[in-house]
Amino acid sequence: MIKPDWDQFYTILLKNNVPQKQHHYYIKRIEQLLLFIKNDCSYGQEYNSDTENLITPEFISHFLQDIDRKFELSSWQFRQLLHALKLFLISLYHFSWAKEFDWGYWQDAAQKLPDNHATVARDYTELPTQFHSPEQSVSSTITESQQTLLDKLVYVLRAGNYAIRTEKTYADWVQRFLQFNSGVSMSELNDDHARLYLEYLAVERRVASNTQSVVLNALVFLFRKVLDRPLDVSGFKLANRPRKLPVVLTTGEIRSLLGQMNGLYGLLAGLQYGTGMRLMEVIRLRVQDIDIGYQQIVIRNAKGNKDRLVPLPECYQAQLLAQIESVSGLHDLALKNGYGEVYLPDALNRKYPNAAKELRWQYLFPASRLSTDPRSGAVRRHHIHETSLQKKIKQATTQARILKRVSSHTLRHSFATHLLENGYDIRTVQELLGHSDVSTTMIYTHVMNKPGLAVRSPADLINLES
Repeated sequence: MIKPDWDQFYTILLKNNVPQKQHHYYIKRIEQLLLFIKNDCSYGQEYNSDTENLITPEFISHFLQDIDRKFELSSWQFRQLLHALKLFLISLYHFSWAKEFDWGYWQDAAQKLPDNHATVARDYTELPTQFHSPEQSVSSTITESQQTLLDKLVYVLRAGNYAIRTEKTYADWVQRFLQFNSGVSMSELNDDHARLYLEYLAVERRVASNTQSVVLNALVFLFRKVLDRPLDVSGFKLANRPRKLPVVLTTGEIRSLLGQMNGLYGLLAGLQYGTGMRLMEVIRLRVQDIDIGYQQIVIRNAKGNKDRLVPLPECYQAQLLAQIESVSGLHDLALKNGYGEVYLPDALNRKYPNAAKELRWQYLFPASRLSTDPRSGAVRRHHIHETSLQKKIKQATTQARILKRVSSHTLRHSFATHLLENGYDIRTVQELLGHSDVSTTMIYTHVMNKPGLAVRSPADLINLES
């Protein structure tokens, strides 16, 4: 039977700079662990004098999931729980396995997906019942006819299975367009109203050229698909888009960056560089998408709702197999606790009622905490939040002393550039990146045409002559 030395634990808290006003809560977390040890029959162990031997990594995982489900801890409370357990098991009781326990995963992957996250928002977001003004410079009132038009816009977007982010962007800009033309009847909207609004954005609001293109696309969709009178775009001249080269890391910088990352996030970053996947593509991978036999990874429902194949880097094969084994253990534990479901898109859960609990459908990079479906109340495990990987890459960039502006997308840029440098043709790179137009891929051909490197600097010539 565990009987903690609370005085010693208080000393440990002080040494680890835990504020005294939080000591009570740390003690409370440990008492919850002790109560769980005593009362947990579902774990299949009886409480006896040898209970200390029952505290294993699997048991702690079981406890973390149970207490999170019972008390619905906030993010800071969950981090506090992890810190209390870490100090209790390592500093007070010196469990050898506790030092190797993946505390980082439980903490870094603990952020839950919000209901409006792009992964689940399509199923969780109701059709809007009221729109609000996105800016102060226009009237906040929405007429009944405008509201009806906005509702129809969202309905048409969803019927066409457009991405949730496209839906939100189009609805927002169309709302602004309608408020800009608040005194105009919906039946009278025409090309001139669209042109005047685009000019207003360009001249007075001074929005970027990319934003102008997005607004134009939204208005074209509104007139063609909703109002059923195509917009004549021939008279619109958008601002020229600035030609910006992507940030690319050298192979040495890639090696330094990945050398600062390990574990789950090291694998994620390595896969992004090794396959050219977008951030959300690698985050949303499922167990069944890893094809070890054919040495490939299947990317499903990517941008443009297209599937594609990318090569599976041999150097990450062992880590991927270990990750699948880890997901399997976490999934078995969830099933034992009565959970184990995962989110399935496009109503697949109705077509395949049992698929949500199958291992192959589980996310390859799952969150450490379970989430509750706001509609059905079903308890599910989503993928990790993408910001956790973004933060790790930023930290690694600083640690590697890389002065370039690096993001997760930089790994994708580097993948494409290094393929071209190694002699692969542009069409192959286009297919691997999932670009619908080769002109998008052409941005990476700057490595094939290096005017800055082909010309010998005159400064070097002077130095050579001297």
